[in-house]
Amino acid sequence: MRRRHRRSLQLAAATALLATAATACNAAAKSDGSDSASGASGKSFTLVTPDAVGQNEFLKLAVTGIKDAAKAHGGSQKVYESTDTASQQQNVQAAVAAAPDVIVLVGFEFADLVAQQAKAHPKQQFLMIDACTTKTFTNVSCAVFREHEGVYLAGAEAGLLSESGKVGAVDVLDTPQFRRYSDPFAAGAKKVAAKTQTSTRFVGGQSPFDDSARAKEQANSLLAKGTDQIMAAAAAGNYGVFEAAKAKGAFAYGVDVNQCPSSPGTVVDNVIKRTDVAVEKGIEAVLGGKAGTTVSYGLKEGGISLTGLEAGVDSSKCVIAQHKDVLAKVKALRDQIVAGKLTVDDPAAG
Repeated sequence: MRRRHRRSLQLAAATALLATAATACNAAAKSDGSDSASGASGKSFTLVTPDAVGQNEFLKLAVTGIKDAAKAHGGSQKVYESTDTASQQQNVQAAVAAAPDVIVLVGFEFADLVAQQAKAHPKQQFLMIDACTTKTFTNVSCAVFREHEGVYLAGAEAGLLSESGKVGAVDVLDTPQFRRYSDPFAAGAKKVAAKTQTSTRFVGGQSPFDDSARAKEQANSLLAKGTDQIMAAAAAGNYGVFEAAKAKGAFAYGVDVNQCPSSPGTVVDNVIKRTDVAVEKGIEAVLGGKAGTTVSYGLKEGGISLTGLEAGVDSSKCVIAQHKDVLAKVKALRDQIVAGKLTVDDPAAG
């Protein structure tokens, strides 16, 4: 769930971007130097990010995905890192000018730009991650995530660990898309502890994705009523939620990447989006002739997971690593969802 530094839900129509004149030299583009072709028959892939990669684990996974795809196809890859709206536009234009086999873009920020470029360049293949264009194009493929499945499992952990019997969530906005990060949390908790009381607070305001102070206030309102497990779905405001929980000796859950190191002893687990899986599998589908489709990645496809269910949980600094019994029960729920025996309601469906 970033807004600048955290991935947010797909909001394809939320950002209107104006096209700018193409530039022959793009100063905003950054390559890691491993973009030389492996041979004439090798495929070429370009990744465009909405922000600088830096220590952004969500974007780093996307970079891993495109590198793995290049290796699998004996080809080359290039990464264009954006820093603002202008560089996003320039990078997309530079990528199109280079005409790689597939251009991969992460985030709703690119929805309008991709729609424009896809129409102007019908032979160029685009793969959007965590978003999609409003209109369908035969040369635009999309990878979206079933976040609600992972949130449900995190809710189950909260229900099993809660001592007060009260769990809650701090969500950015009261919309069906964002309720994917709060409603299933309540449902998961009640699945394992039927009498659990649940509540959700919304950040709102002028800057709901970046307002750590308001997120902290909403967390404190939950804590004041005895909530001891909080789903933090406040984008950059998550750190405010973590601070509030730590101060009260309560616990919180992160999103998208492992946020446990930011508040060891407070963050129990995280709902992980495996952008590397979506990138690599998405490219494979495009090259396999399945372009122009939208693929949903959840627990079954390995696109959604929990830090607690991933390798390396013991060194993750997540509280859940201390509760192997809880993880065993959560794994059983995951297996039921993967097998189709348990369906998690999607607040954004319909």
